[in-house]
Amino acid sequence: MGRIWAVAVNTIRQALRMKIAVIFIVLLLVLLPALGLTATGDGTLKGRLQTFVSYGLSLTSLLLCLLTIIVSVYTVTSDIEQRQIYTVATKPIRRYQLLLGKLVGVVVLNIALVTLFAGIVYGVVVFLPGFYDASEGTLRQIDNEFYTARAGLVPAAPDVDEEVAALYNRLERTGQLREAYPTLPPEQILRELTLRKQLEKRAAGVGDGLVWEFQNVRPLDPDQSIFIRFKYDVAVEPPNGLIYGRWQIGDMRQVRYGMNFKTPIWPEDRADPVRTFREIEVPARVIAADGYLAVGFLNVPANSTTVIFPLEDGLEILYKADTFTSNFIRGTLLILFRLIFLACLGLLAASFLSFPVAILFCLVIFFTGTVSGFVLESFEQLSASAWQVYSYTIGALVRLLPQFDKYNPTAFLVPGRLIAWSLLGRVLLLMVCIQALLLLVLALIVFSFRELAKIVV
Repeated sequence: MGRIWAVAVNTIRQALRMKIAVIFIVLLLVLLPALGLTATGDGTLKGRLQTFVSYGLSLTSLLLCLLTIIVSVYTVTSDIEQRQIYTVATKPIRRYQLLLGKLVGVVVLNIALVTLFAGIVYGVVVFLPGFYDASEGTLRQIDNEFYTARAGLVPAAPDVDEEVAALYNRLERTGQLREAYPTLPPEQILRELTLRKQLEKRAAGVGDGLVWEFQNVRPLDPDQSIFIRFKYDVAVEPPNGLIYGRWQIGDMRQVRYGMNFKTPIWPEDRADPVRTFREIEVPARVIAADGYLAVGFLNVPANSTTVIFPLEDGLEILYKADTFTSNFIRGTLLILFRLIFLACLGLLAASFLSFPVAILFCLVIFFTGTVSGFVLESFEQLSASAWQVYSYTIGALVRLLPQFDKYNPTAFLVPGRLIAWSLLGRVLLLMVCIQALLLLVLALIVFSFRELAKIVV
């Protein structure tokens, strides 16, 4: 272990002597505080905080990812190209110890830099409201919507399999199936019919109502509030662009099933614009002791149109499940896991490629992982035959890479969403314990068999 640590210390010193490392560190030290003072967002205090966290953490992650790739590749290739490896090879140290030492050095450096720059971002976020004369209502808003870690519950997708099968058979029997869907394969037709039927279950005609039931709603503090986040869509645009709704939130089992509960039901009549997100703040005491909560909506006759709640983002229950500080720490760990993977990737590339080729290889992998979600979604509309070819070629390769965009911490921290420990554990298992470890093992195998010099007689 002493030999590995000695190589790690030497790797850290070598990295800090690199001009590009100094440039990246100075850039972050200057730009992060500057962003905190200049970020405006939508002009509100909440918008400023969200913009700074988004840009600050994204910039920190990007520069540290690039720095990790460069350092991990350079620390191996430079020793070989400058023939310093010959001196090391004559000492009582094995090749795997040399490579592990370099990995430990890069990881320790990353931990220090991530802690430093994430600490700067956190400090600016915490103290930024003190520079503005914010009202009590504004401070309450950012406490509820930004300085928080809210968990979200969405209604379960309704089971419409039997209805879809019956509709599909009827359309096929009457010859209407190919008229409506002339080019789509059967699997995609079934998906379209399923979406249509599920959307019908999320629509309320004039005078009709909808009820959603949720289980295991466990807010961090029962004395605080929960939030009903919703968005309307309509069959016919209302003249004033508003939808009038009558909401009831609480334990409706006492009304629907005649059960005797003392949990209050929160009524609220309101008018909200269509296709715009709105939130209803409700005291958490409306949640039953067993975690049950029901949300009811009535489409009042004044609307004169069918009201639709979109499937993906039409309705959601939000409640505080943890603190902002804990959530921010978990977001920082997501960045660190990404850096560990890139460090192992850089060592693998440097074990058999020259410096410029290894850098290019790592950058291709990095940027592909950054847009992997977009790449996978862009091929969903392919025909059945083209999809099969893609699925076994490009799609298979993309799925082997870590999905950096899917586990982007700003996607959680900006809207105040909870980064669950289960999510963090899943990323640790997949990105570090499986993918990064596999790259490291391959790097050790390749480097152990690499010919460092030829004997010339």
